[in-house]
Amino acid sequence: MATSKGTKIFLIVGGIIVALVIVGLIGLFLLADTLGRPSVPENAVLVLNVSGSLPDYVPEDELGKALGIGQQQSFSSLLTQLRKAKVDKRVGGLMLDINFPGIGWGKAYELREAIADFKQSGKPVYAYMEIGMNKEYYIATAADKVFLPPPGDLYVNGFAAEAMFYKGSLDKLGIEAEVIQIGPKYKNAPDQYTKKEMGEGQREVINAVLDEYWGKFTGAIAETRKKNVTDVAAIIDNAPYSATQAKDQGLIDGALYEEQVYEEFRKALGYKEGDKVRTIRASQYRDIPSDSLGLNNGERVAVIFASGAISTGSSSDSAFGGQMVGSDTVVKAVNDAANDTSIKAIVLRVDSPGGSALASDLMWYAIENAKAKKPVVVSMGDVAASGGYYISTNANKIVAEPTTITGSIGVFMGKPVVKGFYDWLGITNEYTLRGKNAGIFRESEKWTPEERAKMEEQTNGIYFNNFLPKVAKGRNMDAEKANSLGQGRVWTGAQAKENGLIDEFGGLEKAIDIAKQLANLPADKDVRRVVLPAPKPFFEQWFGGNEDAEITATVKEAEAKKALVQAMPAEMRKAFRYAELMDRMHNGEAMFMLPFELEIK
Repeated sequence: MATSKGTKIFLIVGGIIVALVIVGLIGLFLLADTLGRPSVPENAVLVLNVSGSLPDYVPEDELGKALGIGQQQSFSSLLTQLRKAKVDKRVGGLMLDINFPGIGWGKAYELREAIADFKQSGKPVYAYMEIGMNKEYYIATAADKVFLPPPGDLYVNGFAAEAMFYKGSLDKLGIEAEVIQIGPKYKNAPDQYTKKEMGEGQREVINAVLDEYWGKFTGAIAETRKKNVTDVAAIIDNAPYSATQAKDQGLIDGALYEEQVYEEFRKALGYKEGDKVRTIRASQYRDIPSDSLGLNNGERVAVIFASGAISTGSSSDSAFGGQMVGSDTVVKAVNDAANDTSIKAIVLRVDSPGGSALASDLMWYAIENAKAKKPVVVSMGDVAASGGYYISTNANKIVAEPTTITGSIGVFMGKPVVKGFYDWLGITNEYTLRGKNAGIFRESEKWTPEERAKMEEQTNGIYFNNFLPKVAKGRNMDAEKANSLGQGRVWTGAQAKENGLIDEFGGLEKAIDIAKQLANLPADKDVRRVVLPAPKPFFEQWFGGNEDAEITATVKEAEAKKALVQAMPAEMRKAFRYAELMDRMHNGEAMFMLPFELEIK
């Protein structure tokens, strides 16, 4: 039935009215957001919560902010607040409220550096913890004073590195992981599924990492608490401590409640007797634009975040926790930055244990092309290993912290063999094949000697013809030396610098300074940090676009999975996160992956 002319006009006019109402509402939201920006009181204390998962970067949702929806704090945002507060004359001091931040030792070191930089302003920095573990206390020691409440505790008990193995569970299920790995001593990623205990190489590496971290940890405590390292080691051996005991040991400056810590600020900042300390929380201070303080202006430098396990496709959040670095997303961001003549340099922030060899190479190639047009500098976060190192190796300069985990130059391939699982369930299957190697990915059969030989040939080709030559070229070393540093061996940033795998110590700000230098930009002037890919416009966030339909569906599916797995224990989620990556191998995808998920408590 044909639509009448009057109905068409009504629909058109109605559509225009609805569109105008939406635009008007968005305008009102933005106006409310602008008018609602907080004012910073004079001589205020900035309260910075160092807590939560603290992903490397989370784009701010301006519409969500305007609607009053709380924004997740990221690690890069934390660093930005410190940069702003350092030059903001209205901020008189800094309160670090430390409560189990979800960061590793690389970022903990970077945060301490940022706090030390803030202290150059001469403004007092106090740290407050209700309970302090190793990492929390390590961060706190960067402050001028450290406080616990009277009932608080300090668990500086030393380091424990845990390695988990799932072969026993797989054996019970009748599942066998068949793998090929280059560097069998050090490329231990499959060991979680093929062994029940650490091998010689994994034990050697973990002990070397622990030694490095132990030295940094005890050295930091000795320096900031005015003790010698031997005394610090003895204090740690007798931990944990109550707040009173920690004060007696000289580890903290007072057993005070939070309100009493503000009283300390009142004295330090010269408040009048009886005046209440004026504070502003980081959640509010984030709304103060950097450029209003003379920061984040000038020439444009692109900052691209590659945070999480590496996969093909678009970047996303894993249903089992953490982020996924999608090659499509990073390649497009690198290409856009390279082709934008207003962008003078590119800083790639890598915080990844690796993943897909294919996706890693696609990103490597984009960086290689971009480097021909402008400088590319890599900033490594907690970890930039295996595939994370692969995408870094051809940068003009690589910057990492001494406690960053990097290297792991190696590759493995494999598949799960589920014959025993099928038998247990009473399932039978039969393959009908055409072609000598047509059954190479059969999930119920192990490789034949001929099939295994072909897969070994593929694996060797990826390592010796791709990974090693690219490391050798990017780091200006011969293939023999690259191989001696490879074979899956994991290095700390300090060890990597000694071996020529990185260039400088430092964090994201150091990388930006080096990018400025390579781009011949004035060292004494700031640059505008342009994060790519740029946050999506409001309508795209709400309704998406045609090209985003598949991504939107994937995100919805991931959210559904996420809701299901949240009830799982954290360690189980880690296992499934690795299994999610391993599952890709049954289609022949090789993996550049960190040998183990290193968690040091």
